Amino acid sequence: MPQPSIPISAFDSDILRNAFIKSVIEDHVPEHRWRELASDFIRDLTGSEDVDADLLEWIVRK
Repeated sequence: MPQPSIPISAFDSDILRNAFIKSVIEDHVPEHRWRELASDFIRDLTGSEDVDADLLEWIVRK
């Protein structure tokens, strides 16, 4: 999978993961939808349809 066109800093990655966790908790998102939700967060941040698989795995890990 291609890397996103806009590099994501460690700071932005941390903010992204915290926002994801907060959204999962507040919206009661079931685990089978986590990857889809995290992908949407990444796409919104980067403005690209490409999603870094390693970043996605890091965001959704427990």
